[in-house]
Amino acid sequence: MKNEPVRRRHHRSIISAGCLALIIAPLIIIIGVFFAIPLLASQSVGPASDRMNGFQHFQYSVIMLWYDGLITSPVDSSAADVSFNIEPGEDPAVVASRLEQAGIIRNANAFTAYLVYSGLDTGMQAGEFQLSPALAPMQIAQKLQDATPTQVKFVILPGWRLEEIAATMPTAGLDITPQQFMKAANNPQVSFDFLAKGASAEGFLLPGEYTLPRVIRADQLVSFLMNNTALALTAEMRAGFSRHNLNVFEAVTLASIIQREAVRPEEHPIIASVFLNRLAAGMRLETDPTIQYALGFNPTAKSWWKVPLSTDDLAINSAYNTYQNPGLPPGPISNPSLTALQAVAYPAETPYYFFRARCDGSGFHNFSETLDQHVQNACP
Repeated sequence: MKNEPVRRRHHRSIISAGCLALIIAPLIIIIGVFFAIPLLASQSVGPASDRMNGFQHFQYSVIMLWYDGLITSPVDSSAADVSFNIEPGEDPAVVASRLEQAGIIRNANAFTAYLVYSGLDTGMQAGEFQLSPALAPMQIAQKLQDATPTQVKFVILPGWRLEEIAATMPTAGLDITPQQFMKAANNPQVSFDFLAKGASAEGFLLPGEYTLPRVIRADQLVSFLMNNTALALTAEMRAGFSRHNLNVFEAVTLASIIQREAVRPEEHPIIASVFLNRLAAGMRLETDPTIQYALGFNPTAKSWWKVPLSTDDLAINSAYNTYQNPGLPPGPISNPSLTALQAVAYPAETPYYFFRARCDGSGFHNFSETLDQHVQNACP
């Protein structure tokens, strides 16, 4: 009878060990599943974002395994590319919904979950993309991280000279260097009946905004822009030039001067009339922009258009010095807008021979018929 309590304690120990095993075994299974599912998910769709905590990692790993085929398989392996735009600040879930509507992915929820799982939801960029239903949604998610477009917006401002256009190349998104552009612009590969022999493209790159292929070459860019200018020079405009005894090259040269003189586009026709009146009377044009063009780049002002000009500047020995030389300069000094070109074709009819900037900083000019009136219009 003395050993009975010992046997009872031994029996209770066996029972306790069994209960413990029943508790531990499920825990081991749960822990194994907790680690196994993320491992399986990473093998299927890649690693998870390190921004997620343990529970989130497990939760989204389960979702990845559930959606597996909707993430790893394309909609149509033979489909072509389609254009797809993402607006700035657009929510990833909205993007996913539009991708599904466009037939690029099968399931927006699966795609959104993958973006969160992989951490790609925060790296999605705005822009235009070329996407294909032949890509797996995983690949599409990666492509949306790079908004490098196949086409870019290229801008030429009115009154820019070739060097100013060239300076924009490093930030224009085109695969063209400033040096490549200048080489092509100084030796255009297209010829027109109105282009002077040996002339550069100066004056014939019509300002505006253009959508261009990123991979366009410099010679192709110059040819495209010059062809666009040629199309803008309509038969009616050419007839207008002729009425003022100007050929196309001379008219573009005059328009390039008007572009640099005028701050307000509405004054283009009046300024055109002043220069045409002076040419008809045999007077020198005496216009500052031609001097600025001859001077070239001003390192102090870091500008191609020096302001103000000095007395020595006005005496520069150059064919572009319209204070010394009669008539038009040898060629355009900038790339004029369509408005400036039209002003030469259809100028205002005025008695003016002089103009100077008003003193109020408005950008408008005072016009006069005589030199005395012109002198009186000087600022105090």
